[in-house]
Amino acid sequence: METCNVVPKKTWTRLYGPCLTLNQDPTTIITGGASGIGEAAAYHFAAHGAQMIVIADIQDELGQKVVESIGSHKCSFMHCDVTDEEQVKNSVQSTVQNYGRLDIMFSNAGIFSSSTQNVLELDLAQFDRLFNINVRGMAACVKHAARAMVELNVRGSIVCTTSIAASAAGEMNTDYFITKHAVLGLMRSASKQLGVHGIRVNSVSPFAVGTPLLCRYLGKEVEEVEQTYEPYTRLKGVVLKTKHVADAVLFLASQDSELITGHDLVVDAGYHLVY
Repeated sequence: METCNVVPKKTWTRLYGPCLTLNQDPTTIITGGASGIGEAAAYHFAAHGAQMIVIADIQDELGQKVVESIGSHKCSFMHCDVTDEEQVKNSVQSTVQNYGRLDIMFSNAGIFSSSTQNVLELDLAQFDRLFNINVRGMAACVKHAARAMVELNVRGSIVCTTSIAASAAGEMNTDYFITKHAVLGLMRSASKQLGVHGIRVNSVSPFAVGTPLLCRYLGKEVEEVEQTYEPYTRLKGVVLKTKHVADAVLFLASQDSELITGHDLVVDAGYHLVY
């Protein structure tokens, strides 16, 4: 199973950049940044000149390993359960107090459905748990990041992780599909409301990526997950990895996308062209 090991600096700088232009020395919060897509994004931001990356996650040990890999001079860890709005608020406030500003919020924390239930079998207690993390938690991150940016007059960028499930209908995992559709609505509404403050809000929608979360759900290794889903994509000769999603996140957070807001960037190797 994929694990979060300390990545030598020479390795992550070679893998993750630089190529795009971030705003001058931005301070960034990444929720769910201790593993998977969030971890890849942390390395990406570090390689592209972020002043400070704050990993906000409930996985304390893994988060500290990311800090060790990047270096404590430009990365820190903060325990944050996004289902607790006070923890989200405190993470944002602490970031501003410690580093003077907040430029980028990558709201990435989320989980997958633990069952294949359809509408007829929908377990609302389980749905509430999924909704609290995937939607309510993301709304709290957008809310408090935006408040900090408005107060500090920062023309910031907020990027939310959703999924190709956000623009599709599912035969199962109904609760998961519902939550990802909701994130798309959150992103679009926030982008419309925050544009007057110069704050951009976008989302990234990946197809299945071999993250620790999906590997655990499927009971497979990273390579097995990649082999399972590769036949469903139109673009051949490349396998979707966390780095590809981090590429999209960095673009949406960078100056290269300064006129893009309210957009959902799909990273699926052409899956949507087939299904």
